[in-house]
Amino acid sequence: MKILKIVTLFSFIVLFFIYCTKTDQIVVSTTAKNLSELLSLKTSTPPVIDGSIDAIWAAADAIEFTTGVPDAGNGLFVGYIGDKYTVKLKSIYDASYIYFLAEYPDKDKSLKSAPWYFNTTTKLWAKEPTAKTYDVNGSLAREGFGEDKIAMLWNVDNSTPKFVTQTCYASCHVFTPYMDYSVTPAAVYKSNAGSGNHYTNGANEKIDMWWLHPNRGFAYGKMDDNYQDYAGGQAVTNLTGGNANGRHFDDLVVTSTSTTWPVGKPTYSADATQGSIANTQNLKLDGTGTTVAVPKWVMPGSTADFITAEDTLSGTAKLITAISSTGVLSYSGGTIDPTVGTDYQRLGTTATSGIGTKCFPGNIISNIKNGRADIDAKAIYTGTGWIIEYKRKLKTGDVLKQDVDFSSLQDQPFGFAVWDKSNYQHAIQPNLMLKFQK
Repeated sequence: MKILKIVTLFSFIVLFFIYCTKTDQIVVSTTAKNLSELLSLKTSTPPVIDGSIDAIWAAADAIEFTTGVPDAGNGLFVGYIGDKYTVKLKSIYDASYIYFLAEYPDKDKSLKSAPWYFNTTTKLWAKEPTAKTYDVNGSLAREGFGEDKIAMLWNVDNSTPKFVTQTCYASCHVFTPYMDYSVTPAAVYKSNAGSGNHYTNGANEKIDMWWLHPNRGFAYGKMDDNYQDYAGGQAVTNLTGGNANGRHFDDLVVTSTSTTWPVGKPTYSADATQGSIANTQNLKLDGTGTTVAVPKWVMPGSTADFITAEDTLSGTAKLITAISSTGVLSYSGGTIDPTVGTDYQRLGTTATSGIGTKCFPGNIISNIKNGRADIDAKAIYTGTGWIIEYKRKLKTGDVLKQDVDFSSLQDQPFGFAVWDKSNYQHAIQPNLMLKFQK
């Protein structure tokens, strides 16, 4: 028995040493005690949210699970169905905050969303797709150029009954049919093809959505704090032209509901300009010709993943003021000729060929504010995967019932999602449970 204890202790020391000296790689352990219950470790020594794994994390139990991209039944996830991503997740809490550490392998870093490139055939600028596209024969036409993201969903004040057993599927309505008012008589139901919108099933039901989104807060050390609501209910969400999207940024509220068709459709308050805006504008070729879409802001010669609002104000980013019929972009002080070299072009002609290193980001990003900025985060790409640390107050200053409240230390069901270089298509792990060490 003593020999067994010595061997066990030696094994633990070896494993601990390996873990603490290999934080530059994603190593998914196989020693998790539970695949669905995450125990948050109580501590008086919180980790620093910097993407470096502090020693305190070694004391926290991890759960490991494999997220999978489901078949939504409406073609929304075609090309990704069955993809799997293994996640190791830990949690710690103290008197004020709850902390999370997520690690998962990823073969490449994908932060640009729909980057601009120059098409040498059409002589026009265009955006890459944010997800895989297919031709009429079902063959891959173009690889997706979306983002690496993660998200967590939580039940706000236990308001959503289905969340207890379904977590993220409680608000996912990809199968919901709708009334088609484009035909006469208006009574033909169709599948909700192409829609992956979320909304809850009751007027008082809300779900808290934490979203690590590269084009919303990521570069500023934030996760984007969102919520999901009723969106007017099935009388609205099942109608063509209705508002079937219950996902909203924190701080947005219903300001009115329609008394005409569709009756009950809610109108939400406007979001202050924050997070990101599309980096696009329309200009005439050679100043007088056909109107075409082009980038609005560029950083000449840059290979950066982002153009920030600060870049546009400081002069680092340049406002495009003209486009020639040969594709040359003009700005105050210079021009960019995309036909010289391949820096601004697709590299090759295959569906999976990449893009030049200087292709422009598709969005201008800015910091998020107020209720959207409740969650501090740092994400590090190691070369083999992602290390993501994030924290939020146990109880925020939310008065709109848009945030989950952890201060009671009650068990909290949650769901977890992973995106790999895609926009909507994501892998899901439902029915996880957060518990607190007392």
